Amino acid sequence: MASISKDEVVHLAHLSNITLTDDEVESMQGDLENILTYVSTLSELDTNGVEPTYQVNGLENVNRPDEVINYGVTRGELLATAPEQKDDQIKVPKVI
Repeated sequence: MASISKDEVVHLAHLSNITLTDDEVESMQGDLENILTYVSTLSELDTNGVEPTYQVNGLENVNRPDEVINYGVTRGELLATAPEQKDDQIKVPKVI
């Protein structure tokens, strides 16, 4: 069984910016030891020949080429619909 000291639990709690009571430290110590034991058990498994699983549901990124579509509207016509414009651009309020 993997062991973790109370000092290590307190140190991890400090790094995580959480406050633990003495009872919680003891409980967390047991939980962390169980987790470390489980992980060490997993590391003993023989995974030679097992292909890694990156995507379990078969989805793939679908990309399309960038194409300019001419909708028959000029830049000037589009800018004319904006409430305010400056230097051939739509002027919007500052967002902070």
